[in-house]
Formats: sequence, C-alpha cells, structure tokens
Amino acid sequence: MAASIRLSPAARSLFDEPLAIAVQGLGPRQQVTLQTSLRDETGELFQASARYQAGDDGQLDLARCPALPGGSFSGLEPMGLLWALQPQKPFWRLVKRDVQSPFLLQLEVFEGHGERPGRLLAQEQHERAFLREGVRRVPVREGRIRATLFLPPGDGPFPGIIDLYGTGGGLPEYRACLLANHGFAVLALAFYSYEDLPKGMKEFHLEYFEEAVNYMLQHTQVKGPGIGLLGHSKGGDLCVSMASFLKGITATALINASVANVGAVLRYKDITIPPLGINLKRVKVGKSGIADIVDVLNNPLEGPDQQSFIPLEKAECCFLFIVGQDDHNWKSEFFALEGSKRLQAHGKEKPEIVCYPGAGHYIEPPFFPMCAASMHLLFGKPVMWGGEPKAHCEAQIDAWQQIQAFFRKHLTGKLSGTSSKL
Repeated sequence: MAASIRLSPAARSLFDEPLAIAVQGLGPRQQVTLQTSLRDETGELFQASARYQAGDDGQLDLARCPALPGGSFSGLEPMGLLWALQPQKPFWRLVKRDVQSPFLLQLEVFEGHGERPGRLLAQEQHERAFLREGVRRVPVREGRIRATLFLPPGDGPFPGIIDLYGTGGGLPEYRACLLANHGFAVLALAFYSYEDLPKGMKEFHLEYFEEAVNYMLQHTQVKGPGIGLLGHSKGGDLCVSMASFLKGITATALINASVANVGAVLRYKDITIPPLGINLKRVKVGKSGIADIVDVLNNPLEGPDQQSFIPLEKAECCFLFIVGQDDHNWKSEFFALEGSKRLQAHGKEKPEIVCYPGAGHYIEPPFFPMCAASMHLLFGKPVMWGGEPKAHCEAQIDAWQQIQAFFRKHLTGKLSGTSSKL
C-alpha cells in the first residue's frame, strides 16, 4: 500500500481553524520527515519540517504522535507544521493581501531523517481560505472613508466592529474578514498610505475616524446601540483616542497597544495631543544587526510627555487589553497597567487585561507564523518584535477566543458559547 496524506477538513479550511494531519500506508515504525510549504502573494516561500516515526501499524497521526528533535519543532504539536512556517527570505512577514483567494499549502512526506530529504513518499495540497461561504465583502468609499466592510451570511443586524492595524498603513483585510466569519460586521479601516489618504504619519484627525464610526452606527446591517473597536499597535492607540472622544463606542479591544499617543500628532476639534517623545540613543543593536527598540519611547507619566497620555477616563466603553509579555516594539504590559490605573482612579470599571508570557508584538489570528523580526517602516531597518514560537502560537489561539467573547458579551449581551434558552 502506498503512503498517503489524510487531511481533515480534506480540501479546504479557514485559516483560523485547526487542520488535522495524518499519514497512512507507511512501514511499521518507519522514520519520515514531513514538510509544509506556502508561497505568499509576492512569491516568497515559507517552510516548516518535522521528523516523525510511524506506529507499529504504519499510521502516523500528528494529534497523537510527537515530533522528534531535529525539525522546526518537536513534541506533540498537531498544528506545528503550520505555526512553525518560516520565511526563506529574512525579515519577511506573512500577510494576506487578497482575502478572496486562499493560501495554497503543500504537504510532503519524505523517507528518513537526513539533512537532505530522502525519497518523496506522498504529497497533498490544501487551501487555507479567509472568507467563509456567504460572507460579503463590500468596498466602502463614502465621504473620506477608505475601508472594506465584511458582512456575515444571513439577515442581520450583526454586532459591528471597526478594525485598525498599525504603522504598516494600507488596508489589511484579513483579520476583519476572519472575524466576520464568526458573525460580526467588521469594517477594516485604512487611515494612511492608501489611495488618496495621507502618505505619511505626520498627523491624524479624529474627525476621519468619527466618520467611520457614524457610518457603522447608521448601517442597517449593524446592530446598535454601539459598536466595538479592535486595534493592534498604532491602531490600538488610535482606538483608545476614538473611545475617549467619540460617541457610540461600547467595547474596545486592544492588542499590544499604547495608552499614549505615538508617532504622529492627533487632532480633534480644538484638542491637540502631541506624540510621545522618543530617544533614539536607547535603540540597542545586537550582533545580528537587528534593532531592539523597546526602550525608545519616553515615559508618558513624566514631564511634558504626560500631555501624550490619552484621556481614556473619558471613554464610555469597556476595555480589553491583550498583552504579549515579550513584546519588543514597546512596553505593552506597562501601558495596559497604567491605562487600568487611570480608569480606576477616575471611578471607571477595571479593564480586562490578558497577559501572555512568551508572546511577541504581532499577535495575529490563529496559526499565522510568528514574525520574530522584520522591517520597521518608521525606523527603516529590521527590528525585533519578540516572542517564542510555540508560546506565541498558543497566545494567538487564546487571544482570538478572548476577543470574540469580549465583543459578544458587550455588543450582544450574550456570553460566548451560551445560548439563551427560555
């Protein structure tokens, strides 16, 4: 009997869903190397491999069989061949540009455990998709808004969320559409370096974001009375500013965000919040040439930098802080704790803070491979983002559940996983 790869789901799965991998038809206790590869839309190759030994019956199920030392990971890791994918080009991060097409995953089984792969025993392809059947992708060009709205299948209305990424700019849609697959109406909002929006990060006007909030509040498919905000990195402190000054926001979830305004002047009506000061002398560059920028920002509790602290005590919403404790972009845990102190000092509800040891800055939806270092647009050189691959992967899976549960609770009044029975 020839060896074959068995996948479940067989041909296609959503990117944030687990994929069960097994090999059958091997020899008893046969040693094999499994390899996965995936090309992003620019053609860059990501690969992972792991060494295994089949059981006495010639079967190999990754959910029950630990990987042996010598590959990209070891131990019992059913999804290791996905989360351990690493770019063959240094400092390259896996992102999905066109959510309407899937990533194509190649799986191969080779004989033996050598440094060079042995004979190819079996191969299979699998599509990792981003849009669930029936989810609608609606480009939005209303007034100044440059965005994409994702609406779940069905009649609605649905709990609404605005999703903001960080200093990369452009209009990333992949997190928004994956979230829409779970029943939320999600607006992926561009705020610079996209179409006719400003090219650089000099200053941001909150009126632009207010337009987006009002667009969502007035949309017939969005369930009121308020919406949620989800922001990562620079997108996070923009969400804190939106929650602090704008009406109609009920829940704000922040992934490795700052509670001080960073990188650009923020203006709203007659209010100006300066960016937090930086000191480039605090950049540390190791032997690898990769910069560690974690200490670059000034302390927003001291001197004139206090003016950069966003007055989040004005917010009328609940907060969730997702924190990677090995974030090397900035001190996310410090910001979350200071935000919490500030809220409580003003008699506001204590925010939820979920901390993940071993997680770095780029906490993405589940099964995105960890990006340890990549080019930083503002610094113009590679910087380290932190994280330890296995712990980071586990953090992404848990954070994704935490974020959905938080929005379900505050935007629908339902607790996650519970159905209201009369």
